[in-house]
Parts: sequence; C-alpha cells; structure tokens
Amino acid sequence: MIAVIDYGVGNLFSLTGSLRYIGAEIKVTAKRREIEDSSAVILPGVGAFGDAYARLEEYGLVDVLLSQARSGKPMLGICLGMQMLFDCSFEYGEHRGLGLIKGDVCPIAPDLKQSVKVPHMGWNSLKFVRPSPLFRYISEGEYVYFVHSYYAKNCKEGITSAAEYGGVTLTASAENGNVFGTQFHPEKSGAAGLKILRAFSEIK
Repeated sequence: MIAVIDYGVGNLFSLTGSLRYIGAEIKVTAKRREIEDSSAVILPGVGAFGDAYARLEEYGLVDVLLSQARSGKPMLGICLGMQMLFDCSFEYGEHRGLGLIKGDVCPIAPDLKQSVKVPHMGWNSLKFVRPSPLFRYISEGEYVYFVHSYYAKNCKEGITSAAEYGGVTLTASAENGNVFGTQFHPEKSGAAGLKILRAFSEIK
C-alpha cells in the first residue's frame, strides 16, 4: 500500500486517480501508523515552500517522513513535495527542508538567459542525466508537465534528469538512494507520467 500524504496543500484528485488507474493500492493519510504500515510514500505539494513545511510540522509529519526515508522505504516527492526533500529553499526568505537530498531550492528568474515567462509552465522534454528506476518504462526526450517558479540547484550528485528552459538547465528529477523527486507532475503527464508512477510503485 502506498501512503499518499495529505497535509492540506496538495491537489490529490489527479494523483490518486492516476495511481488507481495503474492498479496501485493507495491510502490518502496523515496518520503516523498508516504511513509506517505502508510499502511506499508519496509526498505531493503545491503552493509556497514555507507554508507547506509548516503544515508538515503542524501535522507532526516531519519526524515520520524522515524515519520512513531512513528506514529504506521508497519515497517520492512531487513538485513542491520534491522541493521539500532538499536542504533548504530561498522562496520568500530562507526555509529548511527535510534534508533527504543534497541541494537548495532557488528562483528560476535570476538565472534565465532568454526572455521567457515564469513560472515554467507546460510540457517540456526530459534529458536523462543518469539512470533511474523511475525511468525504466520511458525514453529520453519524452514530454512531461511542469509548473514551478523555483528549482533545485547545487544538487549535481542527485540529478537524474533535466529540462532546458530559457537557456537554463533546470533540475527535473533527483534522487538519493530510496528517496526520489520529480519537479514535474507525473499525474498530469499523460502516458509517460503513468509509466513513471508505475515504475515507482514497483520499487522495493
């Protein structure tokens, strides 16, 4: 059973629908025991980093997420959920993250070399940086759906795929052992996204 973390800042409808479509057994929950009893954990998220992390603390989820990750259980962060896996974020100040993947979350706008809109929103192709079990069913160059104004930097060791935007190479996915993150939304990325979710559900 995959525990999908519900802490009040994730749009869970598309994600749970996609997971059920691929036949995954899921439980939408914020309860420690249910998270501990799961076979894997997905941390979704939309909105501002500081507010979302404060919600994790309010729900008492920081410690349980850290303990589950350190136990070796597969964990997937999606969009803001991925960003919270990193050490810190500089979105409206400086905020600590879960520290499960080395790196910082920084604004896209100052790094752009071309005149493009922020947020980075819409479909973009993936460039594989190193092999990942998440990509066992897809090929390099497939398109996935993004919507974000901040991205992970200083995380060279963890990057598994990237996307080019405005002359900048953006971190599209990263991982550290059993902890995985996608800046894009697999649940909104059509067939490629479903294949990524399927691959995650099969990780033991």
